[in-house]
Parts: sequence; C-alpha cells; structure tokens
Amino acid sequence: MAAVNSSKHSRSKSQLNAISKWNIMQYKLYLICTFLLLFVSLCFSDDDHEMEEFLKREFSLSKPYQGVGSLGSSHWELMGDAMVTTDQVRLTPDMQSRQGAVWSRIPCHLKDWEMQVHFKVHGQGKKNLNGDGLAIWYTKERMQKGPVFGNMDNFTGLGVFVDTYPNEEKHIERIFPFVIAMVGNGTISYDHERDGRPTELGGCNAMVRNQKHDTFLFIRYIRRRLTVMIDIDGQHEWRDCLDIPGVRLPLGYYFGASAITGDLSDNHDIISLKLYQLTVLRSKKEEKEEEQDIITIPSIIQYSLSLSLCNEEGMSGLAIFFTVLFSMLGCIFLIVIGMVVYSHWNESRRKRFY
Repeated sequence: MAAVNSSKHSRSKSQLNAISKWNIMQYKLYLICTFLLLFVSLCFSDDDHEMEEFLKREFSLSKPYQGVGSLGSSHWELMGDAMVTTDQVRLTPDMQSRQGAVWSRIPCHLKDWEMQVHFKVHGQGKKNLNGDGLAIWYTKERMQKGPVFGNMDNFTGLGVFVDTYPNEEKHIERIFPFVIAMVGNGTISYDHERDGRPTELGGCNAMVRNQKHDTFLFIRYIRRRLTVMIDIDGQHEWRDCLDIPGVRLPLGYYFGASAITGDLSDNHDIISLKLYQLTVLRSKKEEKEEEQDIITIPSIIQYSLSLSLCNEEGMSGLAIFFTVLFSMLGCIFLIVIGMVVYSHWNESRRKRFY
C-alpha cells in the first residue's frame, strides 16, 4: 500500500513539475513574441498610424465639375485652351501649339496634405511623336501662361511634371513618359533642352499614354517630406516614384494643373483632383520648432555629396545589422518553439506509460 501511495505521490509531483515547466515555456514564448512584435513595430512604423485624412472639397475637382468656371463663386478657374466636358477637364486637345490650365481660386493653408490626381494622356500620335505633357502645381503664382507645361518659368513653389516627350538627345537611360518633381524659388529656370534634369528632385518612368485603364498620380507633403507615387498599371497599387525629405514649402499657395503641346500634341485630361488634409500628431517640441521656423521661400535642405555617401554607407551597415539581428531572433524563436513542442510531446509520451 505504501508503495502504491509513493508511486502516486511521485507521479503527481512529476506532473506538477511538467505543468510548471510548460507554464514557464509558455511565458517565455509570450515574452519573445511580444518583444518581436514591439521591435518590428518600432523599426517599420511610420507616420501613417498617427495620421488621419479628410477630403477638402474646396480644393478638389471632380465630376460634374460644378465648381469650375469664370464666376467669382467657383472654386476653380480655367485658362487658355482648357475646357470642361461631361467626363473630364481637357487641358489641351490633340492639336498643335495649345496650352491650357485649371487653377484653384483659394490659397491652401494646410501644413500636411495629399493630392490624388486622376488623369489621362492620349492621342493619335505614335510613340515619341506626341507631346508635351502635363503638370500639377502648388505655387505662389496662378493663371500665368508660359513654356513650362503651360505655366510660367521661374515659378515659386512645387511642380510635378508628367513629361511625355524627350527633348535631350542622349536619353538612352531614361524611358519616356517620365515623372519628375521640381521646387522653384522664383529665380530657377526649367531647362527644356535637358528635360529638367539640372533641377529635378527625382523621378521615375511612367507609361501613362494611351492606356485603356485609369492612371493616377499621388503627391504627399507631410512633415516637410515630399512623396510622389503612381498607379498606372491598372492594379490599384501605388508604385514609388520619389521620396525627398527636407522640402520646405510655404503656406498659402495655389493648386493647379496645366498642359502644353507644340509641334507634337496629345489630349491632356484631368478627371479629378482630390486634396486630403492630413492630421499628424506632433510633439510640443515639433510644434514649437515649426512655429519658430516660418517658411517664406520654397527651398530644399541640401546635403553635401560626401555626407550623402556616408549616409548611404551607414544605411547599408544598419541594414546588415538588422538582418543579422532578425536572423538571430528568428533562430531563438524557432528553438523555443522546438523546445515547447518537444516538451509537450515528451509529457504526452510519459503519460501514455502511466
């Protein structure tokens, strides 16, 4: 009888030890998973989770285009050869030597914003026998005709250009149409002969012409960072085009869209312009710094070439560090999982013998 009781006692003790070990392993697994989730969220989080967006109708343009016209009560005004149809605002028809634009009458005083442009470029001309392109503007000046995609040269503000014709002879490495961005301070001229390369912030090729599906352009300005993306493949997915920090744009400028044709031509249509106000959480320190640093002239914080190269090398090292770190954490995670599974299997096996 004593032997039986001793056997029961040892068995219950071993079961308690197994349960205790199992609980400890579960707790360790929970801690590791929590650490991994926290670490990943800190590494890859951006401003999106702290941001909300609101459509600003007074700065937006969409069907049936009731806010477009010459009346003082309208929010948008046409210029040049631009005209409104039931389906789009046509900036230029597929005819030579035309230019047109549509401009907002209301200055924008939003710190952070996002513009989504639904547009269409199409015509009868064959590849590289069409032109010249269209532009989306956020500038101090408005309703000024000129050679830069239908707007004035030496503009003050931001221009995002969808350039459909290569003027520079040596453009082997660049496929057109091509999207670029430029910031002007009123004294910088756009170089047509070199397709704006000397003053561009960055860009990407965008095969937007004569597409059967919708084509979109995305421009975001948040915390003095300019991001441009495109959706031109009919997949409803944004593709990165450029992302530039340190872009300083004043408040109170005007949004607009313009286009121009020369010896070659295309239809340049705006289906919609939708502006969203972005509400971003800022710390008191950030708010104070922005209040003290009032921007009056558009500019870009420039870095020296050597500093840029050092930053690139630093990022490469950082990428290697995170790769090794995640590999080690992954190995630890797998080991813990293996130990838990083995412990559970071993306990089940022992129970079967009892």
